[in-house]
Amino acid sequence: MQQLSTSDQNFTAQFRKLVNARRESDADVALQVTDILREVRARGDAALEEYSMRYDGHALTIDDDWVITPERCKDAYDGLDSELRGALELAADRIRAYHEAQLPPDRDFTDAAGVRQGAIWRPVDAAGLYVPGGRAAYPSSLLMNAIPAKVAGVERLVVTTPTPKGESNPLVLAAAHIAGIDEIWRVGGAQAVAALAYGTDRIEKVDVITGPGNAWVAEAKRQLYGVVGIDMVAGPSEILVIADKDNNPEWIAADLLSQAEHDPTSQSILITDDATFGALVEDCIDLQLATLATSKTAKASWDEHGAIIVVGSLDEAPALANELAAEHVELAVADPEPLLKAIRHAGSVFLGRMTPEAVGDYVAGPNHVLPTGRRARFASGLSVLDFMKRTSFISLDEAALGAIGPAAVALAHAEGLPAHAKSVELRLK
Repeated sequence: MQQLSTSDQNFTAQFRKLVNARRESDADVALQVTDILREVRARGDAALEEYSMRYDGHALTIDDDWVITPERCKDAYDGLDSELRGALELAADRIRAYHEAQLPPDRDFTDAAGVRQGAIWRPVDAAGLYVPGGRAAYPSSLLMNAIPAKVAGVERLVVTTPTPKGESNPLVLAAAHIAGIDEIWRVGGAQAVAALAYGTDRIEKVDVITGPGNAWVAEAKRQLYGVVGIDMVAGPSEILVIADKDNNPEWIAADLLSQAEHDPTSQSILITDDATFGALVEDCIDLQLATLATSKTAKASWDEHGAIIVVGSLDEAPALANELAAEHVELAVADPEPLLKAIRHAGSVFLGRMTPEAVGDYVAGPNHVLPTGRRARFASGLSVLDFMKRTSFISLDEAALGAIGPAAVALAHAEGLPAHAKSVELRLK
């Protein structure tokens, strides 16, 4: 774990190193994924069978080995205890309500020149949702990906998920029942992403692929962008907590560990204006790690990628936060509004001492699929718009063409495109 202070003479260099540190896949992963994509494109289901046995120990021999039926998802839902079923339903309801408010309006208007113009929004026909099945089998992620697609109006929702040794997570299946998933294929990894993008004899291709996964899944999505749409290239989880000394250090320690436990390459950073408070948080992290079931993963993440940054004043924090452009930013202060206004780059921001990031992972409503790896500088979290596309339209009558057509003719000639110009000129005559 790194300890930095803005009063240190070499702080700028140390901080820049922290910002630029790579925690994502390397060239070897990229080469392996390229081979997998090529094999699936060339050999389809046969390649999926080989990779499923090799990586998951699951044989795809008969139809039942390939799919998880809606009936089995319903059975998993019915088999949940009432508390868990209620929690999933609450999460789904809140996620649905938030994303329904994101639906964009169509536009249709006529301007002063008499030109009618506007745009209509339409959903994609089919979306593929990748659901991890190994270290990270999360029903919450299925809800966060599937519900916005349903709200957008996508007709066909396809899930791919690995089932190591043939085992599937009943909570994930229950979430699939709640979300109304149409197909669930028992394949995972980069090969599943390839199948969704290219299609095979069994799996029909989709238009958009979303959902988290390991480095191979993320790299497959990156390489296949353009063949299909993707939500984003996701990397290891991140949390930045900006906190003053009036916080409970146990709470802040737990918030930092909530992301560290995801993966050894996750990153948790604390910015505080009180060095003593920072030391208390560090002590609390050590104490909590001693009893945490995920301590091995969380400790590796904290030791290798964690940081505590001491600033002279929290007024310095937004500039640092904007450079980090973190996936999650907690503003654990009495009045978070001034800091919020100054933070320009963040996947999602959590305001005040009583808003832990973990609530956003499950039941708050906004999507928890967020940009990582400093991509919040230019990217946003998953939304209804990721499953929709906009088509513009234009309509002119004779008067409207007479008003703006001559300018189009002039520009077409200036660009050396006489056929463009003629298509307008003929109508003007």
